[in-house]
Amino acid sequence: MKSTQCWLALAIALAGMSSAYAQDMGKANIIRVYSDVVAPPDQQAYEAGTKAFNQCLAQHGFKFGWDAWAHETGDTYSYSYTSQPVSWETFDAMQAAGKACDQALRTSVNPHLKSETSAFVEVMPELTHMAKGAGMTSPFIEVTYFKLKPGHDASETFTDDVKKITAAANKSNWPGHYVVGKVRMGAEGAPDFIVLFPAKNWGEVGNETNPTLWKMVEGVYGKDDTAALRKSLNDVVQESSSHVDSYNADLSYKPTSK
Repeated sequence: MKSTQCWLALAIALAGMSSAYAQDMGKANIIRVYSDVVAPPDQQAYEAGTKAFNQCLAQHGFKFGWDAWAHETGDTYSYSYTSQPVSWETFDAMQAAGKACDQALRTSVNPHLKSETSAFVEVMPELTHMAKGAGMTSPFIEVTYFKLKPGHDASETFTDDVKKITAAANKSNWPGHYVVGKVRMGAEGAPDFIVLFPAKNWGEVGNETNPTLWKMVEGVYGKDDTAALRKSLNDVVQESSSHVDSYNADLSYKPTSK
């Protein structure tokens, strides 16, 4: 979106979930997302500070994982961090456990930030099409934001239309895969929904799935119904945009299993 800052590269933790896991996750379907914008001269110090913060978390036995993502297109001096999918109640425990490293965050990371934004993302398994049993952390992700027109009807229409697309993808065993998340408490300018398309390399990022998404839908519903579905979806979208992120293992935090 033109008005959306690079604060939500969500989420790519979503792409690390199999559809089977997403269906069984119950209440553990909320992801916390932070996105940081860093000035180019501060990039090295910022990354060093993030590693120091992660080291502090490890020393205090912090048991909640965070994945780091570097923005490859758009604002390339932006970073996003996504928690594992958990229940709302888990964030109370996460906040309490992280207090021991609050000072490390303020002194090592915050001085190098131009800005930071945060939101929650609710995983929508009924809108998602992933290969059964496919558990992965994708090396790349195409992140597409959708800002809808105001009103409850727009959200309901978008959800219903994407459900139909996903039903077609499931029925046709479409080889393309995507994950859909609904943004919660993202504040002004935030998108309403995010769709993530995982990719193993730049070749997959740049080449469309064969058949394309709408050709796949047409093969299931026919030309007329597909045209009506596409128009319905377009009519409720105010604006959208896409960018590509890559997984950053050096800045991710993985708790040590005991």
